[in-house]
Amino acid sequence: MAALLRKPVDSIVFRVFLCFSLPFQLKCTINDTFSEELYIKSLERGHVLNHFQFTTIWNASIEDETTFLHYRYFPKALGDVLATYRVQELHLSQTQGQWNYEHWGYPPEDAPPGVELWVWFQPQSNNLDHMWAELVNALSGLFCASLNFMDTKTTVMPRWSFRPSGIAAEYYSFDSRFMRFAALPREIVCTENLTPWEKLLPCESQVGLASLFNAVRLYDSSFHSLGLHFRPVCQDGSCTSAGIELKQTLTVVFNTAMANRGKVKDHQNWSLKSMFERSLHNTCPLASESKLYVDTSIHPAPKTALDPSPDEVLITRRGGERRMYSVYDLKNHTSGGRTFNLQAGYSGPVVYGDVTPPPLYAQRFVTGYGLEKGGITCILYNTLDTNLTVIYMETIPWYLRIYFSSIKIEAYGIPVKPYKTHFIPGKDRSQPYQLELVFRLRPLSVTKISMEFDRAFLKWTEYPPDANHGFYVNSAVISAVLPSGSQYTAVPQSGSLFRDSLSDNSGQFFLRLHTESLLVSLPTPDFSMPYNVICLACTVVAIAFGSLHNLTTRSLAAVDPEKTKKNPLQRLKAFLHGRKSQEKSSQEVKGEVVDEDGADKSVENDENKSSGDTGDSVRKRTVTVKDVTEDVSSS
Repeated sequence: MAALLRKPVDSIVFRVFLCFSLPFQLKCTINDTFSEELYIKSLERGHVLNHFQFTTIWNASIEDETTFLHYRYFPKALGDVLATYRVQELHLSQTQGQWNYEHWGYPPEDAPPGVELWVWFQPQSNNLDHMWAELVNALSGLFCASLNFMDTKTTVMPRWSFRPSGIAAEYYSFDSRFMRFAALPREIVCTENLTPWEKLLPCESQVGLASLFNAVRLYDSSFHSLGLHFRPVCQDGSCTSAGIELKQTLTVVFNTAMANRGKVKDHQNWSLKSMFERSLHNTCPLASESKLYVDTSIHPAPKTALDPSPDEVLITRRGGERRMYSVYDLKNHTSGGRTFNLQAGYSGPVVYGDVTPPPLYAQRFVTGYGLEKGGITCILYNTLDTNLTVIYMETIPWYLRIYFSSIKIEAYGIPVKPYKTHFIPGKDRSQPYQLELVFRLRPLSVTKISMEFDRAFLKWTEYPPDANHGFYVNSAVISAVLPSGSQYTAVPQSGSLFRDSLSDNSGQFFLRLHTESLLVSLPTPDFSMPYNVICLACTVVAIAFGSLHNLTTRSLAAVDPEKTKKNPLQRLKAFLHGRKSQEKSSQEVKGEVVDEDGADKSVENDENKSSGDTGDSVRKRTVTVKDVTEDVSSS
């Protein structure tokens, strides 16, 4: 008992000793905070959006070399990688599925299908290409993903589409030399990516909102996206002190109407138990706040009844759009060991009508036919009654050779001249094609961007195992500043927590959306023909070589027809018949010897000593009879 009581005291003494003995005048108290939030919104057509956000704000400067020597809530595994490769900003997304902008609006964190990574390096960094190659390999091992395939054939340096989202100097923000962007649209996201992502949380997935993560349910959803965002931020409005922000997000969309059909009476209803097959039992003890926000703007009360009742109902207006939020303090609802299972019930059948489209959305597809030429077309829809300036970026693999003269921008058949154009041609097996266009969308217009390409011939070693499946092309990236906040749910760039979006009174909203990734077929050889040729050639060679080898190496000799080989059954019969005849002849010889001399002892002794070997028995019997015959003749 004394040893048990002594352990806490020893631990406190050891911590106090560390506080006074650490070099560089390290403060004993590290001012970093951790928050966990969950945002739930009922979408059109019966879908339900769940957006988890875990935010760690560290009161430290990224420019201080001693910052990443001591950790509290910030994950050390990630901090060592960021410090080693001098990363200023890092944004990583791993997504399964395609977000439906036309029916679901805008997501809190936009991400394309597959994996996307874009990084800003610190201005003091040198040899960025080498650092980028080592960084993607380190992140590949940390997140158990194939990021090591982000080599020079998939990496570009966008000029206008990706600017720093955190604090940065003006000259640095416009210098794209410190920026790298790459995407892998074919990368599959599964549980092996979720597990290392969870381990970066202070409480991992043992307690708190992360305990709701059920891999079976997450990967059976309509859309699933993992995000990790690291950037330097300001601690106050005047930005007198800098800080570090690490935001981990998980966005998942469930089709509850289809999942509950036939199981419950009111299949439009949803709950935490029905979506995740788990309830919330506690919160993360390291979190300064644990909040849950339910957006009931589409189906407000009394159409939607929430159980238990919310702690607070907020009615806000963002960008001219009225919104209603039900707020829950999860620390209060899970205190005392209580189980929290939020349930939403509708007072009547939900009627799904026409969906109001968002201010800006796009559709992208492949045109043409055959395996020689083709094209890419992207259609942009502007539903606002004002002009809208957008930045359109394409990253196309080198094996789709783009014709710069074929790039066209049209609105109802009228050419649209871009303000700025940035085009870098690709190089075979070393560099992709990069295109950035800055142009204006007319009010209530439909604008079409089209381009043509030639399909290149690949070496047979460059084809993947499923060559006939096709080759993926990255999603196009569209950036714009919206004057309206309609269906806009992202956190403002000046904020860190989701609750900052509830009090966002700005008149401009930065939007970045991704189109569909494309699947293009290339001229593919018949890989079954080499297999057939190899099989036929090997068969012919085996037959010819075998016959020649037998004729040249086998020795020919005359064989007595009577001594030809018999089958095993015949040989067994001959063996048994020969043994019986030998025994009979030996008995006759013994009888003759006894009649002449009466001496049969030697024969009987030899027969008693005979073994199971038939050859030895016959030889012994022959010798014995011969000896007896010689004795008789001598007498």
